[in-house]
Parts: sequence; structure tokens; C-alpha cells
Amino acid sequence: MAKRLWHHVVMSFSLRQPALSDAADVAELHVQTWRETYSHLLPEDFFTERHVQGRHRMWEHILGNAGGDRCVRIAEDDQQQILGFAMTGPSFGPEGQELPRDRQLFCLYVAAAHHGTGVGQALLDATTGNAPTMLWVAKDNPRAVAFYRRNGFEFDGVEQRDPGAPKITDARMVR
Repeated sequence: MAKRLWHHVVMSFSLRQPALSDAADVAELHVQTWRETYSHLLPEDFFTERHVQGRHRMWEHILGNAGGDRCVRIAEDDQQQILGFAMTGPSFGPEGQELPRDRQLFCLYVAAAHHGTGVGQALLDATTGNAPTMLWVAKDNPRAVAFYRRNGFEFDGVEQRDPGAPKITDARMVR
């Protein structure tokens, strides 16, 4: 159980491996965090019902096929409300592409109301430890970039764009 002081209030949360029964809550938080972080960079019609259902299917698949070399953790408060989540696994990229690290942080999202409480740090520590890791981050997300830099990640010069979100440039960071 981690406790952090935040605006004179003690924030209690715990980390655990999610179960398939958590898929809907994780999917909803995934959509919520994208709305909070990227709405100003995404097309107006980005968050369609199809997008939301796609997140639900994604998390049902991920949590229904647990095991292997993937590590997924969720942070929850005392009322079992999910505050954030993170997932790492073996790195992958286009066929034949040389990757700078064997492990990749695929996602780390924390509800905006819980930024600065230690939830993100606890999730990063639980899923990556100090291991050499790569990740992709939106260059226009200064809070995330600063967080990863504090944790030893640096840009390696590789960037990409998602055709579905053309205003977002993802940049690769490695540690």
C-alpha cells in the first residue's frame, strides 16, 4: 500500500494484476485519459462509439490472455476505483526493424485527478523496474516527457505519426 501527500490529503492506493473482470473499467479509463490528455490534438469525431468499443475489445483480449512475457498492473484506491494502469512486454516493430530495447512500455495512463500522487511512478516501477526499456510518447505531452526523463529515458530521434491522429507526433524514448 503506497501513501502520498497531495494537497494535505493522504492518497492511498494499491497495485495489482488485473483480472478479465477489470477489462471494462480499464477500457473506460483508457478512453477517459485520452480525452483528458489528447482531445485538443484529435479530430472532433475521434471518440466514436466504435472507438470506445474497440478499447473494450482490446482490454478483453489483453486481460483474457494473461501470462507470457507481458506485465499489466492497475492502481486502485480503497474503494477499488481504478486510478491508472500500465503494460509492458516484448518490443516489436515493423518486420526487420532493429529495436533499441527488448522491452517496451506500451501504455501508462493515470486519471488527471490523480496526477502528481505517485500513482504513475508506482506503475512504472512495478512494470519496468530499472530495466532497459523503450516507449513511445506524444511529443506534445510535456508532463509525460518530463516524467520519463526523470526516470532515465531519453529521445533517440525516431518519430512516427498515426494517420488516425495526424496532429500527434510520437517520439521514441529509451532507457
